[in-house]
Amino acid sequence: MNKQELLKKLEALGMRPGRGLGQNFLLDGNLLDYIVKQAAPAPGETVLEVGPGFGALTERLLATGAEVYAVEYDHRVCAYLRANRPERNFHLTEGDGCRVDYGELLPEGEFRAIANLPYAVSSVLVARFLELARPPRQMIFMLQKEMAERLAARPGQSSYGALSVRVQQLYEVKILRVVPPEVFYPAPGVDSALAEFRLRDGELPGAEMREKLEKIVKLVFANRRKQMGKVLKQRYPEERIRGAFAAVGIAWEVRPERLSVAEFEALIRAFERT
Repeated sequence: MNKQELLKKLEALGMRPGRGLGQNFLLDGNLLDYIVKQAAPAPGETVLEVGPGFGALTERLLATGAEVYAVEYDHRVCAYLRANRPERNFHLTEGDGCRVDYGELLPEGEFRAIANLPYAVSSVLVARFLELARPPRQMIFMLQKEMAERLAARPGQSSYGALSVRVQQLYEVKILRVVPPEVFYPAPGVDSALAEFRLRDGELPGAEMREKLEKIVKLVFANRRKQMGKVLKQRYPEERIRGAFAAVGIAWEVRPERLSVAEFEALIRAFERT
């Protein structure tokens, strides 16, 4: 779909792309092909796409034979998709991707999430996927470049934060390609990046450990310029904090951006023992 074709569709529906909805339509056919090639869905495989828009990526995913479950918020776009995507492997849900019950929506078994995510809600959506009982085994998302860098950041980097830790608890994160604004309509005011998230090998942390990690990283990164020992006194007695820090081998003065996922998890287990 080129820009002129997109403008005709928008005009026919009497709509303008909504900034509040993060509607920036990807127009570059080569980039869309690249996304599908990186994902390489198999026939019959379950693929989730949040924010399909007019279906430029959807069409390519459907052509692989994958069962595509799309979630779209805009009722006008949904009406267009219902009228123009007759494929039997296309399953459309009209609703808010931040609120949909994915456990209810998707069939049992593994799935992958592949999407040009609405930037306004991308962090909320990513966090939602981390909370699922069965998170996607792979995610390939177009994100705002700053967000992609944040999710891929390593300990010690300034962009490393609470969501970085939570994502990397489950996924290996890799930025595949930086994407300029010109390949979208309307063009966003920032660069974008295509990021890949691959579920880590081995047994994943259970829901309880994920919840404990979420609580502790939200607390300490909300006070990232303060010594972690002092911040944690909001939740634990000082003696217990010092005992847990000694067990893990970290200093009272450490800042949260210095700790890896493994160190945060070790600290949580140490608190449970003290």
